[in-house]
Amino acid sequence: MGSNRNALVAAVRQELAEARGSARAVLAAAESARGEAQGRRRLVRDAYATCLTQLAAAREAARDDIQRRFRSEATQLAGHLRGLATSSATGAAGAPWRLWSPSEPDPGARPGLLRIGAITFEETAALPGLIPLLDAVHLHVSGPSPQVDDLITGVLLRALGSTRPGDVQLTVYDPENLGGTLAPFAPLNPTFVGPGGLGSLLDDLADHICRVNESLGGQYPSLAELAAARPGPRPEPWRLVVLLADRATTVEMTTGQRAQLGRIVRTGVACGVHLVVRGLELDDDPTVERITVHRDQLATCDSLGHLEIRLDPPPPPDRIAAFCRTTAERLRAGPGPASLADLEPAKHWTESSVHGLIAPIGDSTDGTLVEVPLGDDPPHALIGGPSGSGKTNLIYAWLGSLATRYGPEELALYLLDFKEGVSFARYAPGPRDPSWLPQVRLAGINVNGDREFGLAMLRHLSEELRTRAQAAKRYDAGKLAELRTEDPAGHWPRIVAVIDEFQVLLAGRDAVADEAVDLLEDLARRGRSQGIHLVLASQDVAGIQALWGRPGLIAQFTLRIALPKARRILADDNLAAAVIPRFHAVVNTESGMSGANRIVRLPDAGDRAVWRTLQRKLWRTRPAGCAEPRLFDGDAVPRLPAALRPAGRVPSADAPVGSSPGAVLGERIDVAAHPARLRLGRMPGRNLAVLGTRADEACDVLAAAALSLAAQGPAHFSVICLDPAAGPAAARLFAELPSADWYDTSDARFDLAHLDIPHYVVGYALDAARDPALKKLLTEGPEQRTHVLGWWRSVARLRDDLGGVGARCDPIGAWVALDVHGADLAPLYPQPGGPVWYPRSRRALFFDRSVHRTPEVIIPYEVNSDHT
Repeated sequence: MGSNRNALVAAVRQELAEARGSARAVLAAAESARGEAQGRRRLVRDAYATCLTQLAAAREAARDDIQRRFRSEATQLAGHLRGLATSSATGAAGAPWRLWSPSEPDPGARPGLLRIGAITFEETAALPGLIPLLDAVHLHVSGPSPQVDDLITGVLLRALGSTRPGDVQLTVYDPENLGGTLAPFAPLNPTFVGPGGLGSLLDDLADHICRVNESLGGQYPSLAELAAARPGPRPEPWRLVVLLADRATTVEMTTGQRAQLGRIVRTGVACGVHLVVRGLELDDDPTVERITVHRDQLATCDSLGHLEIRLDPPPPPDRIAAFCRTTAERLRAGPGPASLADLEPAKHWTESSVHGLIAPIGDSTDGTLVEVPLGDDPPHALIGGPSGSGKTNLIYAWLGSLATRYGPEELALYLLDFKEGVSFARYAPGPRDPSWLPQVRLAGINVNGDREFGLAMLRHLSEELRTRAQAAKRYDAGKLAELRTEDPAGHWPRIVAVIDEFQVLLAGRDAVADEAVDLLEDLARRGRSQGIHLVLASQDVAGIQALWGRPGLIAQFTLRIALPKARRILADDNLAAAVIPRFHAVVNTESGMSGANRIVRLPDAGDRAVWRTLQRKLWRTRPAGCAEPRLFDGDAVPRLPAALRPAGRVPSADAPVGSSPGAVLGERIDVAAHPARLRLGRMPGRNLAVLGTRADEACDVLAAAALSLAAQGPAHFSVICLDPAAGPAAARLFAELPSADWYDTSDARFDLAHLDIPHYVVGYALDAARDPALKKLLTEGPEQRTHVLGWWRSVARLRDDLGGVGARCDPIGAWVALDVHGADLAPLYPQPGGPVWYPRSRRALFFDRSVHRTPEVIIPYEVNSDHT
């Protein structure tokens, strides 16, 4: 039994020893594993620390980048805000006090914001702190009394200094200091209300609001909208009411007064009534802007949220006093005259001319714009005034007002100035300014010597009248308004024809004056129904012979505008023009009868820079297809158009030749600047004689004729020069002609050549030839397609070449007279005595017996000068 126990103990010890060995192995393995784990944890900890370090560095870098980005964006945003603030508070509304001076707004501009201080950010420079007031809000200001009063003083000065004198009426309720708080504004004569006057002041404001609402009539939501829709000064000034209440006022206010104050708060802004309140509580309303003044000259307001504004110091007292004195003097003198910009509407080209034209030309002494009508009644206008009285300035103002209201589809202008000047040249494109007034169709300048152009314009208007009358007949329309209704797709603008110094057109007793007065009378009588209106300006209509015996013509001009010292424009018993001062005019729509006068102050409309700015603005917005106006300058010499030259190209022998090629001689004096052509067919007499001693012009006529013929097809030319003075011009022509022979005094001959193409003999000083063959060439040549284009220095020498005094002039079917008087042209003229013709420089009289009943005046083209 003992042995068994010993054996069991030994076995247990053996197992225990084995177990200890295994445990030691496990512990050794565990120790080894723990060391490895600790190594891994150390690596992880070191890596995490490295990541934290990198993350911290990245965070710092990111913070720096964010700050840089914020600074950049803040700087950019501050620039935008500064630009916005500058445009929102211009001139006196936003300038610092050290730079402050009063300024007036542009016509039609709405009130902007007013500066009270500056907003400062750490990242940006200070920005202006701006608040609204006129046409926007009431102001409720709270805080320490001295700072609040300084703030109100600055706001009032900026509001008054950024509007026109008289546009703001100031009322002050100051029971504690009896008006002393705002005493520097006393020169402006504000209404000061003392203790006990609050109730009556509120009632007066309520009555004013009711009256303004009645004038709005539900058509406009506010007085600001009405002022924006109508040009000229505001229909009602702003009422700026400062309520500087004390504790006693707050306690003594009755329930009715509080209710009245609440009504004014709700309805006042729309009617131009604004409260600036200190010491009274105002009802919460979107129109109330609350400003709270804190210590250290800081303030907050509703429109800027929690942003703090560092208030500007109060304005210097001398600045307030100087401004108020100057403004008071201007108010006593009354409003100044309107400017050209004041005549512009709020938006261009919004008016319709269906029922007529109406536009202001100036203002009355109370600042109200004076409008002038043109339509069915009155249809036409007569303007009168002595030299220097301002007729041109008046026309400028009227045209500018019309051109900004009616677009090119509604208005067409024809302008003619018979003075020696370029009054209407500004409306057409020029070398320094390519723009033009889009409504202008025709402008004539320096036409005092070219009455024919005035006649041409009247003929053009007469043709337009006929076209409109025919269209009205097709649509059974009695007047333009009905025609435009029945034919909406047609182009029927109203036409206004302005003729300055029109008496020049009617001067004398000749065919031009007779036809012109007939056309004027027809246009004046029938033009009203077709939308054609005449505006005639003159110094005095009494001495115009062509009007004698035609009282019905002037009677059609029921709109009369008389300038200072004008004579015979108004009725005999109407002496208004004799007493008005300079830069004024009398507007009368009742044919000048007394009792229908309106006195208008005229703006200065002659400033070329102002006109150029306005014209360019209209020109840039012109509709597509708006053509340039035709500018006729009586002092300019037209050049031969390039299309009428052969351009050095020899026409093909196979090119067709018309039966009657046309020789261009010069430019016709008409609206379209057509060339004057002479048809050269195979008929007797199809020759041209250029007559006169002005060699340069004679050479130009011959050169224009030859070059234009060469450009029409194959032809052969014989250039014969018998005068050395004309040699250079003849040589230039010979060099440019594609097919030509040259002859001079040594070999000149006048044989009748038989060619398959037209043959033109261009002769310089043919009166020196003394060759009997010339007469045969003139007589038989045209039927053989040979035509003579010759220059004779006198009619007598031409007759000698044709056979003498008793010879017939039939071989000369057309002639151009230069410095030859009408009586000398009698042998070539079918009527006795010759045509009425008084030669003048760079003008010629053209007669083609197969076309003309009476000769026409033309302008020879410039061909032979160096720059052509």
